[in-house]
Amino acid sequence: MAKKVVASLKTGGGKGFAKVIRMQKSEKTGAYSFEEDIVAADKVKEYFAQKK
Repeated sequence: MAKKVVASLKTGGGKGFAKVIRMQKSEKTGAYSFEEDIVAADKVKEYFAQKK
């Protein structure tokens, strides 16, 4: 499924967007989880700068 998202971003007006993946560690179990989002290319640094 991820291949379709990335391929669709490369065509047409999707070039202004980027797929970002953030890794988060659970405080209870210590396990890592991954959160995927699609954000505007110029907002990538701001996305990673904010804490969740």
